Amino acid sequence: MKVQTLAFLLLIPVFSSCFISRRTANEPLQEKRMETLQTGTSTAADVAATLGAPNEVVQLGKRMAWRYDFTNAKTAGFTILILTFINEDARADRAWLFFDENSVLQYAGSTLEAKHAGYAMPWQDIHD
Repeated sequence: MKVQTLAFLLLIPVFSSCFISRRTANEPLQEKRMETLQTGTSTAADVAATLGAPNEVVQLGKRMAWRYDFTNAKTAGFTILILTFINEDARADRAWLFFDENSVLQYAGSTLEAKHAGYAMPWQDIHD
């Protein structure tokens, strides 16, 4: 019995592993570029030249809204024998830009959190 237990304990490092991965979607939003856009003066053409094509265009009658987003997800895990523990932290940059009927920027709102995504083992809380 002791030999079997010892053999089992010696095999645990052979059948265990750690891993990390990173996944992104779209291009990161750059705050410096967004700051160059001026409400009341920048046009949809200016926004497209500065930020590129939006991920989504929403028609609001004669007005429109453009959505830009970027997602950054980092995953860390630990496997021992047949049991795997995983922790994923996915954060996003998102910006909405609203244009009037003349395609002039009226309002821009954004949340830029993607750069804060972090790796953590399953038993760690990265939001502390």
